[in-house]
Amino acid sequence: MSVQVIMRDGEAEYAVLPWAEYQALLTAAGQGSVAPALEAPVADLRLDQIANLREAKALSQADLARAVGISPHYLNLIETGEREPDGAILRSLARVLEVGDWEKSS
Repeated sequence: MSVQVIMRDGEAEYAVLPWAEYQALLTAAGQGSVAPALEAPVADLRLDQIANLREAKALSQADLARAVGISPHYLNLIETGEREPDGAILRSLARVLEVGDWEKSS
């Protein structure tokens, strides 16, 4: 099994594994197959305002990136418009930046 463990503050926080292996684990546990969830957009979070929202909360890029679980470099790419994050990262950004309606997109 090929598992990637994601650490935060020196402790394991997430385990990432290939979808087929996840499905096999579910089947072995008697839970059957699960279809991937569709990502809903976060209504009130505009990518072009992330840097301003972050600065208004007196957060550095490194602090926000750490809170969201991404690298500061990737956050910089998002803030400069070079990358568009997936739904999970958008929801995390909205939660940390306290942008309304992030809960409804889960």
